[in-house]
Amino acid sequence: MLHKELAKAIKQGDAARASNLERLINDKGGLESYQIASNLGQNNARGGDSSKVLVGWLREATADSRSRNSRLRMLEIGSLSVRNACSQLDCLDVTRIDLHSQEPGIRQIDFMDLTVPCAEGERYHIISLSLVLNFVPDANGRGAMLQRIPEFLVTDSSEGVSRIYPCLFLVLPLPCVANSRYLTEGRLEEMMTSLGFTSIRVKRTAKLYYSLWRYECREGGTDVTFTKEELRSGASRNNFAIVLC
Repeated sequence: MLHKELAKAIKQGDAARASNLERLINDKGGLESYQIASNLGQNNARGGDSSKVLVGWLREATADSRSRNSRLRMLEIGSLSVRNACSQLDCLDVTRIDLHSQEPGIRQIDFMDLTVPCAEGERYHIISLSLVLNFVPDANGRGAMLQRIPEFLVTDSSEGVSRIYPCLFLVLPLPCVANSRYLTEGRLEEMMTSLGFTSIRVKRTAKLYYSLWRYECREGGTDVTFTKEELRSGASRNNFAIVLC
């Protein structure tokens, strides 16, 4: 499919091919028209506008006097700029990574290759996964990424000094959950719950689905699996899916 080819072009840093694919995709509508939102950093749909939503939610949380002076470690996966809204919060120590770093201060590495922190003091209170999951080209890969997130979050919730930490900020194109054959908001919540997450904030716009998930540390894994199951029918549906196995 075109959007898979586009994801591959972006991963390889092939700007010319990505640009050509973008023109083809723009005529198709549905999910594909949003997949190019962050094409090679040419606009701020990822890490720009989305990070403003996160910052708003974090400011609500840190309004509590107990957390106002606390330092919070954040991992921003798929970072495009060191000057986005997250940089405006003094309480955040942000580690930024991306497959193809576009400026100093963003480490070039695949999250799936990132070393899991050994010490609690190296883990994160917040992980941002904004318009990243939809660029992973297959359903199993998306599930594997979500399953790896808890390994990077603090396990002592008291260190986060707020009821929302540790947490995951997840942003997807709205059609991923609103018009997919294989994924609904309800199914996404079931998946996240199986991984130990609880939904605490949701915002929907005409194009994007923003969500914030608190992680409740749990020992051991889960036997729950989610396959690629048709949940909606219709020729106009897209094929975005997440598989947990």
